[in-house]
Amino acid sequence: MEIRHLQTFKTIVDLDGFKKAADHLGYAQSSITSHIKSLEEEFQQPLFERLGKKMYLTQFGKQFYTYASRILDIYTEMTSISQEFAYPNGQLTIGASEALTSHPRFSHLLLAYKEKYPEVNLSITSIDYQNIPNELQQGKVDLVLVLKRNDWSQKELVQEVIKEESMVLIAPLQSSELPEKQTVLFTEKTCTYKQLFKDYLDEQEIIIDNSVDFGSIDAIKQCVASGLGMSMLPYFSVAEELGQDKFSGTVIKEKDYSISTFLAYHKDKWLTPAMTSMIDLIKEQSSEWV
Repeated sequence: MEIRHLQTFKTIVDLDGFKKAADHLGYAQSSITSHIKSLEEEFQQPLFERLGKKMYLTQFGKQFYTYASRILDIYTEMTSISQEFAYPNGQLTIGASEALTSHPRFSHLLLAYKEKYPEVNLSITSIDYQNIPNELQQGKVDLVLVLKRNDWSQKELVQEVIKEESMVLIAPLQSSELPEKQTVLFTEKTCTYKQLFKDYLDEQEIIIDNSVDFGSIDAIKQCVASGLGMSMLPYFSVAEELGQDKFSGTVIKEKDYSISTFLAYHKDKWLTPAMTSMIDLIKEQSSEWV
């Protein structure tokens, strides 16, 4: 049974005639007759009977009309739903690192997205760096935006470099030269560039006299500005403070100490319109990120 056959049958009844139905639907009258014949053969019952010059519904046809109408109503609703889902809507959860969410580039992204797709309910959550594949597989997040080493790769994920980022060694302004011993301000232990910073200190033979771990980049920047110690952070996260001479900064040029902003999602995930529209917007805006 085909939907178009039911539509033909209902149109014949509603317009009271085969010819009127053919004209309305844009079919040849022979096609209309063929559709009805297919239904009658499938259900092994006549739908119409001729009395004189006029066609009338049989008893079976009258009951069939009721069910055909219900099916077509449901089909119309299903079509409406599919059209609804063709446009971004529903829930979209993004997992992102604190360094990214605390920067204006992220707020600008969200603002542009909400203005363009107001039907999408956005949810932003911090991501467990050590558990990204599971977070995506379990559906806790749909997309992730994270800072990782340039060679980051997970076989369960589709991942794409959105922007290569520079790392900057920041220190209090009064520190014209870095002493052999330093108070070092680290990001939290799960952060990608904490180990990167440790590797750099080892290579430069800088001894860690004392260290403090922070869960907030803003806190690190304030402490460096106040003279507590030195740190290493992505350039985009300290560009404003460097421009205001709140502390000194040295860009780390060695590729071994560079990272990238990655966009990732699970390889088996069906990309909803909300996801694809966000991915497209991220790629569009990231081309202008500093």
